[in-house]
Amino acid sequence: MRRKVDYTWRLAELMAARGLHNTTDLIPLLAERGSHLSRPQVYRLVSRRPERVSLQVIAAICDIFDCAPGDLLTVTAANFRARKTGTAPPNVVELDRTVRPRHANILDK
Repeated sequence: MRRKVDYTWRLAELMAARGLHNTTDLIPLLAERGSHLSRPQVYRLVSRRPERVSLQVIAAICDIFDCAPGDLLTVTAANFRARKTGTAPPNVVELDRTVRPRHANILDK
């Protein structure tokens, strides 16, 4: 059985809970801990769900908000059934592959 794993990035929620409403407020706090990120990088880190984050940045964020990495992201996992191949579900119509569409000829008048 395969499992589908997903996560929710909760940095914006942690910031709001601590009264930080601007992403620029996070820049000096990260710099104090050795993570020098630009304004656009911090904006993307807060407003989007990152695919890759260095452990140094995660450690700095956890130190800033006095939280654990589990508070920063929520992981969900569920069983994933692979679709069986070779048999079509009853609501799918099989197409006749021998019939091909004809090209249209457009004539100017």
